[in-house]
Amino acid sequence: MKAIVFDMDGVLFDTEIVCMKAWMAIAEKNGMPGMEEVFPKCIGLNSNDSRQIVLEAYGEDFDYPGFRQQSSEWFQEYMEKNGLPIKPGAREILEWLWENKYIVGLASSTRSSSVFGHLERSRFRDYFSTVVTGDMVEHSKPRPDIYLLACGQLGVSPAEAYAIEDSPNGIRSAHAAGMRPIMVPDMIAPDDEMKGLSFRIMKDLREVLCYLKEQHRQTGQL
Repeated sequence: MKAIVFDMDGVLFDTEIVCMKAWMAIAEKNGMPGMEEVFPKCIGLNSNDSRQIVLEAYGEDFDYPGFRQQSSEWFQEYMEKNGLPIKPGAREILEWLWENKYIVGLASSTRSSSVFGHLERSRFRDYFSTVVTGDMVEHSKPRPDIYLLACGQLGVSPAEAYAIEDSPNGIRSAHAAGMRPIMVPDMIAPDDEMKGLSFRIMKDLREVLCYLKEQHRQTGQL
């Protein structure tokens, strides 16, 4: 294995729960019932694909851009007040991969402005040789496009790369791309499908790091 590609929200940053709170708050404000069932379907999707799910729930005339704008403002206010929540082990695993000269990429369904904003705020940007975001592809996860693009930019075959994911849509995407998906569950627990599609399921990034270190010790590679 030559490379490792990370998802962002729910993997490196504990932001999916904040996004859910934002969607729920705006839904309550605007009288939108059922958001607790709609939001989980959108985890791991880009804005284009999330839009279809939201419109199916609230009608074709629903003001999706307005809803996303309000949710984004709520999210940003939360971040300004509370700071960017970094997942335990995130900095440690990125530093270890950097020190050992492994190829590292990021493939996030989130739009580029948010992705690069989070990476700059956390000072993680330099760890990644390439960053692919949801607005760089028409359809993101669970389709394989975003991971295929990331592997292509890294110059590695998908079969030579791990994908670190938290969501079912992300695992489906990485598996469809031909990668080795490692699931680190966040908001959605792994079911039988995820157990079948995942190369490994681990409790957190520190466990992933221990696994990678052991592979490195035994074989000199990931």
